[in-house]
Amino acid sequence: MDATLQSVSTARLAVSPAPAPSAPPVRRLTSLDVFRGLTIIGMLLVNDPGDASTVYTQLRHSAWNGCTLADLVFPFFLFVVGVTTHLSLRSRATRGQTDAAIRRQILRRGAVIFTIGLLLNWFPFYQYGAIAGHPTATFGDHVVARLMELRFLGVLQRIGLAYVAAALLTYHASTKRVIALSLAILVGYWLLLTLAPVPGEGLNGAQLLNEPARTLAAWVDRMTLDWSRWGLGNHIWQSTAVYDPEGLLSTLPATATTMIGVIAARWLGSERALTERLIGLLLGGVALIVAGVAWSVVFPINKNLWGSSYVLFTGGVACATLAAIAWVVDARGWTRWTKPFVVFGTNPITAYVGAELTAILLASTIKLRVDGRLRSAHELVYERLLASWLDAQFASLVYSLGIVCLWYLLLRELHRRQITIKI
Repeated sequence: MDATLQSVSTARLAVSPAPAPSAPPVRRLTSLDVFRGLTIIGMLLVNDPGDASTVYTQLRHSAWNGCTLADLVFPFFLFVVGVTTHLSLRSRATRGQTDAAIRRQILRRGAVIFTIGLLLNWFPFYQYGAIAGHPTATFGDHVVARLMELRFLGVLQRIGLAYVAAALLTYHASTKRVIALSLAILVGYWLLLTLAPVPGEGLNGAQLLNEPARTLAAWVDRMTLDWSRWGLGNHIWQSTAVYDPEGLLSTLPATATTMIGVIAARWLGSERALTERLIGLLLGGVALIVAGVAWSVVFPINKNLWGSSYVLFTGGVACATLAAIAWVVDARGWTRWTKPFVVFGTNPITAYVGAELTAILLASTIKLRVDGRLRSAHELVYERLLASWLDAQFASLVYSLGIVCLWYLLLRELHRRQITIKI
């Protein structure tokens, strides 16, 4: 997965044809590692609270329309995927790999990322507790029950799909064409969700944008992921059951988010002075933010729908944030504070998957008998050690910070040994 999630420490920012061997190397921007590490830490803080019902507002996803800090994390992730995708593809082309080999590698990586996400959703591969209709359920019944509730899509699945689409669409495409393709996707998605009638509703999409279960995206999710009509289970995210926040239709604009990262990488790889590149990236980010806010008047900023205005707004914030970090780290050379972020940024797949597995183990697998009943390790740590004397919201944050610190210690050892886990 070095095309998407591995460190860019070995990649060079370049958009022009491969330089001659004697050409001076392009300076690597350490800020890319820092930005990615910041994103991974943000994702862990959002995904692993002590109690999801008592987190601070900015660490909770918007109920529907709107944008909190939590809503910035995933698009930041896809933005970095776009940046590193461009770097990796240019690097492979420079080394003389054929187009056919590069495309096979794109498809292979996308499939591996998707599969890891699917296995993560399936883990621990066994349904705990009683199973309806099976009073004497066997081991096999518990395995089948888990499969019947297996969520097919998710964060890594979306990354895999968006990576493949963005890589294939942008490879060999001019920057103007990438911009045009991105706009076509966003405008097309907007028209589809607002003008097309939603089957079974008798209304067009624009009249249903504020009703999560009745949008066209939700209908597509049910048609493709809810197999209960055939007795094969519902494979939509269980927390919603009627739509998936990483559904198929909304993966189209998520691809555009990734393509914004590709465009940013090409701009950063130009031969202009670093200060000029950073100013340009900042101004481009501001322009995207303004455009996203303006578009939100008719197509609200919405993470679950991954609306076109959301793509522009979050892409703009990502550009501006990267420009600010690059100015501090690369232009000014203030790097003493960056190590924790670089540690996470150089092994992001390990950090994300490891933290998710840790959360599952603590919440549902590792249990101790206390006061006459089984309690999860998560419950004991949060309720007994933290929430019993701290404010509930602060206790929830401290718990998630504990997950971050645990994985920082583990990743720091990998970083010290210069080990980067790639796929």
